[in-house]
Amino acid sequence: MRKKIALFSLLLLTIVLAGCSLFTGSKGDRVVIAGKNFTEQDILVYMMKYMIEDRTDLTVETKPYLGGTNVVVQALERGDIDIYPEYTGTALINVLGQPLISDPQAAYDQVKEIYEKQKNIIWLQPFGFNNTYTLTMRADQAENLGIHTFSDLVAKAPELQLGCTQEFAEREDGYLGLQKVYGMNFKSVNGMDPGLTYAGVRDGKVDVIDGFSTDGRIPAFNLKILKDDKHFFPPYYAAPIVRRELLDKHPEVADALNLLGGRLDDKQMAILNAKVDLDKQDAKEVAKNWLKEQGLIK
Repeated sequence: MRKKIALFSLLLLTIVLAGCSLFTGSKGDRVVIAGKNFTEQDILVYMMKYMIEDRTDLTVETKPYLGGTNVVVQALERGDIDIYPEYTGTALINVLGQPLISDPQAAYDQVKEIYEKQKNIIWLQPFGFNNTYTLTMRADQAENLGIHTFSDLVAKAPELQLGCTQEFAEREDGYLGLQKVYGMNFKSVNGMDPGLTYAGVRDGKVDVIDGFSTDGRIPAFNLKILKDDKHFFPPYYAAPIVRRELLDKHPEVADALNLLGGRLDDKQMAILNAKVDLDKQDAKEVAKNWLKEQGLIK
């Protein structure tokens, strides 16, 4: 009887250990991709997911709309996620606290070097588009007030309401910096969800918003991008950033994602964003269909 019990216990232990081994292997072959809380990031998350799954044997878990920059940065540095798409200007100023660099390649080289040395995070090839911040108004209101540049806006700002994300209001490459560089002070600053700012300015709830240059709602809502005549905003070229730990184990991830390098220009990204924001298409399908059209996945 004791022999049977011992044999049963040994068998049970073998099954448990095998199960643990299988679990560990599965976890080791899982990649977690996250994105910030706006449409463009959602599309990029799924582009990267489908590229990795098509070109490797890895399984990808997605966490779109994880949060603002600080939330996603901390998740990557803790190892809760492996990859997310970041912008050179955001990394340079908002994350690293470095001085503004206007040259796109120099900005990319700087963040790539610092992230690799200090954070063990690797910047892969940029997607190709520059999603810079803009200040945006209704075209008719801008025309009536004679506002075409940021400097024009300064004189009228005390009479106008700014609608922006809470993050923009607190960033040095956002409203805080605009106050210092341009002396820009609005009548009020209204913190808004990034998905609501465009409708807010279109409907007259606010006068000016922090827009993104690749957002398809700007032309669709007849909005005007004001000229940053002092070149305050740095370049914001988007690229996948990846924990070195993952690439050391799976260098094929870099091979897969670098195939997206230079594939998306500003106009193309705006079209894809509009498909989600205006045409109400699913970001997953928009990403997948574009990859298929480009011959990047089957």
